[in-house]
Amino acid sequence: MERVLGIGGYFLRADDPAALTAWYRECLGLDAEAQELWRQDAGVTVFATFEPQSDYFGSPDQRVMLNFRVRDLDAMLAQLRERGADVAPEVQDMEGVGRFGWVTDPEGNRIELWQPA
Repeated sequence: MERVLGIGGYFLRADDPAALTAWYRECLGLDAEAQELWRQDAGVTVFATFEPQSDYFGSPDQRVMLNFRVRDLDAMLAQLRERGADVAPEVQDMEGVGRFGWVTDPEGNRIELWQPA
């Protein structure tokens, strides 16, 4: 059986694509090259499905949530707050898995930030 090799891209609709791209660059450090390519560090990727009524994503209208691995969750959340981002007040610790925090981008997409254990 053929299998996928990894995630090749993630695409977002936006009312203001340039502003949203700038937010991801300035707040999260996602610095895409001229061709919108982003070289990322190696690491695990989780693929999971959720029941439709799950509140894990925040808004029930959000059908997909992007999760970014981070080196230092506390530092990233502080950086986001300094830039005026909508950071959720809670942080979740999962033994053996890591720590999780959340931010909502300017278009209303809830994003998970994960500091692996």
